[in-house]
Amino acid sequence: MVKVGILGVGTVGESVVRILEENADIIEARAGKKIVPTKGVVRDITKKRDIDITLSDNPEELVNDPEIDIIVELMGGVEKPYELTKKALENGKSVVTANKALLAYHRYDLQKAAGGDKRLAFGYEASVAGGIPIIQALKTGLSANHIESISGIMNGTCNYILTKMINEGAEFDATLKEAQELGYAEADPTFDIGGFDAAHKLLILASIAYGIDAKPEDIVIEGIEHINAIDVEFANKFGYEIKLLGMAKKKGDKIELRVHPCMIDENSMIAKIDGVMNGISAVGDKVGETLYYGPGAGGDATASAVIADIIDIVRGNASAMLGYNRPLETDLTLVEPEQIRSKYYLRLLVNDEAGVLAKISETFAKYDISIETMLQKPAGTDMSNLLVATHICKEESINKVMEELFENRNVFAKPSMIRID
Repeated sequence: MVKVGILGVGTVGESVVRILEENADIIEARAGKKIVPTKGVVRDITKKRDIDITLSDNPEELVNDPEIDIIVELMGGVEKPYELTKKALENGKSVVTANKALLAYHRYDLQKAAGGDKRLAFGYEASVAGGIPIIQALKTGLSANHIESISGIMNGTCNYILTKMINEGAEFDATLKEAQELGYAEADPTFDIGGFDAAHKLLILASIAYGIDAKPEDIVIEGIEHINAIDVEFANKFGYEIKLLGMAKKKGDKIELRVHPCMIDENSMIAKIDGVMNGISAVGDKVGETLYYGPGAGGDATASAVIADIIDIVRGNASAMLGYNRPLETDLTLVEPEQIRSKYYLRLLVNDEAGVLAKISETFAKYDISIETMLQKPAGTDMSNLLVATHICKEESINKVMEELFENRNVFAKPSMIRID
C-alpha cells in the first residue's frame, strides 16, 4: 500500500481524495499497488469537508511523517511550498505538485533536490493546462524531436473572456464580471488576465523543450485588460481571432519566450479553441505539428493529472524531473524583447482633422515601418479611432513609434498594441 499526504486540501485536493477512493479498483490495477490518501493539511481546520482523511494545520508534521510515501503539494504560492517540497525530498519522499508559480521560480532547484543518489520521482503534469498531458508529451512522446516551437492557450479565464468578446460582442468588464460569477475568474483576477499564470506555464514547458532557465522577469508578459470592442471589430473584419498565447520559438541558438494577446488567423487550429478550454501546439523537427486540447482547470481535471503522476511514481518511474540528465543545448540564449519581430496592430485615438493621417504615417515611415492596413472610425466629436496594421518589423521600432505618437498633440491617449502572428 502507498500512502499519500496532501498539502492544501482545497478544491483540487478534495477531488484527488474523492477520485482515489471512487476509482480505487482501476487505479490499483494500473498502478500495481493500492494508493490511499491518509492525511491532509488545511488552513482552517474547523471548516467541514466531505472527505474521510486525517486533517491538520501543520504542514511540517506531514512532510516529516515517516508513514507518508508521496507528498502532493496543492498549496499555491512560492516560497513556503518550496521549503516544504524540498524538505519532503530531503526526507526521501516523492512529490507531485500542481503549483506552476513554484516551478516557474524553483524548477531547477527542485530537479537537483530530487536527483543525485536518491533519484526521487517528481511529478508536475497538473501544473500546466490542467488535465491535458502536455508535459508527458514533451518529456516522452516527443523526446526524439528537437522542439521548434510551442504555442497555445494556457489560461481558460482569458480564453473565456476573449471568446465572449469575439463571438457575442461583449465588453471586457462585463465579461470579466460574468466569469467571476461563474467561478472561472478569481475575485482578484490580475494573475490570470495579466498573463502571469500563462507565463509560469510557458516557462515550465520551455525548460522541458530547451533546457533554458528563465524567470518570469526575463520574458515578455502582457495581459488582455486593454482589449476592447473596436479591436474585436478589426479582428473580425480582417479574419483574425484574438487569443492570449504563450509562445516559445527556437531560431538557431536563440529562444523567444513571450505571453501576450495575439491576432491569429481565424482558420488556424488554435483559433478554434473557445471558452475555458486550453489548447497547445508543439512542433517537432521530425513529427511536425501536434495539438493537445482539453480542460485547463477545474478540480476533477487537475486532480486527474495529479493522480496520473502518482500512478506513474508507484509504477517505479523516477526519471529526471525535466526529462533529461544533462543539458540539452548549452549555448541557447533568450531573444531580447526589443529584437522580437512581428506584425503589429495599433489603436490610436486621434484628432479628426485634415493632415493628421499624413503626420502619423510620417512617424511610421521615420522608423522604417510599412503600413499594411489603416482604418478610421468616428469616436465622438472631433475624434476618431485610427486602426493600423503593419508589416513585419522589430519590437524596438514599434515601441519608438508608440512613444513618439503618445507625445503627438493629435493623439489623445496612449496607443494600444496587439501583435499579429
